[in-house]
Amino acid sequence: MSNSAPLIHPTAVIDPTAKLGEGVRVGAFSLVGADVEIGDGTEIGPHCSIQGPTRIGRENRFIGHCAIGGEPQDKKYAGERTELVIGDRNVFREFVTVNRGTGGGGGITTLGNDNWLLAYVHVAHDCHVADHCVFSNNTTLAGHVSVGNWVIISGFAGAHQFCRIGDHAFLGMGALVTGDIPPFTMVGIDGHGRPRGINSEGLKRRGFDAERISAIKRAYRTIYVAGVPLAEAKLALAEQAQSSDDVKHMLDFIEHGERPLQR
Repeated sequence: MSNSAPLIHPTAVIDPTAKLGEGVRVGAFSLVGADVEIGDGTEIGPHCSIQGPTRIGRENRFIGHCAIGGEPQDKKYAGERTELVIGDRNVFREFVTVNRGTGGGGGITTLGNDNWLLAYVHVAHDCHVADHCVFSNNTTLAGHVSVGNWVIISGFAGAHQFCRIGDHAFLGMGALVTGDIPPFTMVGIDGHGRPRGINSEGLKRRGFDAERISAIKRAYRTIYVAGVPLAEAKLALAEQAQSSDDVKHMLDFIEHGERPLQR
């Protein structure tokens, strides 16, 4: 953590009500609006716009031309107070846009910690993104999308409103998600994204051993390969979950869904 005062470029515009932590840097021609709080060590590059109410944690990097905390792109929005909350150590590349929530959708958009949002990513109103995610160029989340931990979304992929993407999922380039994606699932790119197995390589990199991965594969086959109705698949998962916390996690995800699974 730096113990220095904020370093603000002479061309930047900072609202008097904005709160900047120690060591914050604000680049040329950037705007920090009213009711914005920025944590220690965060860097705002050139030509960025940060509107409030927005709370930003520590050691984030906004590379340039980002539009953060803008009004939701929702015709029902009528100016009510809503907010955006961002955690720590996230990276926002060029032209990333993240909108605040809506009154009818919970009033808040959230991003956790240690995420990478690459160029032209859009996170819409009322989305909730957890930790350690990578969104490649042109990833687009519509409103009310929930994304778990360690999710990777490839370039030009997108998610429909109210969809959920579970922990450790992987979406291939151009995949379009219109239903819920269970944890650990890999989504292909043939038209609308279709589940195509589990994210085995990602799980290995994160320390999952062979026994855990085998249990997850078995659960995936139960849902997507066995050809049985979802109700029957859930009964089988409940039995498998007795010996696997990962399968229990998958089953809990399915049980709490409002949209159908992408199958």
